[in-house]
Amino acid sequence: MKMNSIRYSRATVALLCVVGLLAVAGTAGAFTVSTEGDVPNETAVGSEVSVTYVIDDPYTDVPSEWTLDGETELENVSWSVEVRDRGSVVYDETYGEQSFTQTMNGEGAQDGDEVRITLEGTVPAVETYTYEPPEQYTVANLARVTGSNENEFRNDSAHHYTEDSREARQAINASQQAVADAPGDNSDAKAQLDRAISAYEAEDFDNAVSLAEDAEQQAEQAQQSQQTTQTLLYAAGAVVLLLLVGGGGFYLYSKSQEDDYSKL
Repeated sequence: MKMNSIRYSRATVALLCVVGLLAVAGTAGAFTVSTEGDVPNETAVGSEVSVTYVIDDPYTDVPSEWTLDGETELENVSWSVEVRDRGSVVYDETYGEQSFTQTMNGEGAQDGDEVRITLEGTVPAVETYTYEPPEQYTVANLARVTGSNENEFRNDSAHHYTEDSREARQAINASQQAVADAPGDNSDAKAQLDRAISAYEAEDFDNAVSLAEDAEQQAEQAQQSQQTTQTLLYAAGAVVLLLLVGGGGFYLYSKSQEDDYSKL
């Protein structure tokens, strides 16, 4: 019986070791991507953008050799691909086009535990203005390609604008909110708002601002008119109530006077 207990104990220890090893393996790193700082949501045309993407464990749970593809719609572009191993730079390459392709080999020169992709460029002009959805451009599109399989692991875009287009959009946004809050049909204000959006998309931004402000004014007037009407109705109701209360009081007073007179 003692020998059996020893065997069972050894088997239990071995099983626990296997479970422990599996647990450690399960918590090992895997291919993940993040950014240093935030990718901008909106940017002015002609402004400079700089974004750094960080790939941790670039060869974990993926083939040891794959191709890194990068694309952007930024202009005057500079890409920097840097491979680090335990904090030390072991490989770096730069590209000056809007797209690049870089072979990544975990058993060669690009072996490391981190890949840093730094992108710098200028925000492009807006080709076509659209109010909804807002005008977008691709900040960065990054993909891992293995054979014929492409895995897009990052795709960031941002709204771009000029000062004039931004002013027009803000005026339309304010007008849209005012029209939505105004009571009734408001067909005139809505029609003016539609004209403002059409002017915006035709790049007639000054006219878009003027039309949007006019639509907002009409919507606010409609709201004020309703409030005035409600105030008058409340006032009329109060007057009627006072007359009813006053008339009732006068009737009761007259009745009491008649009763006193009849007693005399």
